[in-house]
Amino acid sequence: MTDPRSAAWDTYSHTKPQRRTTNAKGETTWFNWTQHPDHGPGAEVLTLKSGDSVLDLGCGSGGNLAHLATLGMRAVGIDLSGAQLAKARRRWSDVNGMELHQGDALAFLAASTAPYNAIYSVFGAAYFTDPGLTLPAVYGRLVPGGVFAMSQHPPVEGCYGCQASYIPRGPDEDPAIVKRWDHPPETWAAMLKEYGFEDVTATVLPAPEHGKRRIGTLLIRGVRGSSWERGHGTTRTEVTK
Repeated sequence: MTDPRSAAWDTYSHTKPQRRTTNAKGETTWFNWTQHPDHGPGAEVLTLKSGDSVLDLGCGSGGNLAHLATLGMRAVGIDLSGAQLAKARRRWSDVNGMELHQGDALAFLAASTAPYNAIYSVFGAAYFTDPGLTLPAVYGRLVPGGVFAMSQHPPVEGCYGCQASYIPRGPDEDPAIVKRWDHPPETWAAMLKEYGFEDVTATVLPAPEHGKRRIGTLLIRGVRGSSWERGHGTTRTEVTK
């Protein structure tokens, strides 16, 4: 049975152009956490080295994933949208080291046995799945010391928890609706710590000073500890490299 969310993200894909050929620095691949071009930190947030394995939850058209592959990573991406993945395969056909899968991010994490040095999501699946399910699933697939990071819009004050996102489908159709999860930075930080992450940060990166768009970007990051205990002494099975 087709996941109805995939049709919504296929619709979204048709409204988004391919990534620019080069960025402001003249680079042909780059990593961007924010919705603003040429702004914010890059791949250094993930503290990866050549040969490491990394998983992108909601990889979309693959721009960030392609950059990591060019740095020598085993770069794995999962996305619900076949249209987005088709764009990724067309644009990055000459990039080695990319591995693309279509499907649900939580199902992929549950079925996977591979450990990762980093897992990330840039306005991706981690924004649109229940963190009570996502965070322990991510933790279980990271090697000790592995990094999880995600970015998304900051929440509207007072609008917290599960919210609705409306994706336009044209003047004669109702919009597609998907769920997203919004929390203030301190709540995200507390949730990551609850599920065993260490060195947790949750920060709103301000928008660039130039331009009319003023909404910043919420960047959340944590590191997998060596063990996980939550409630009634339950211990999470460790993943080793």
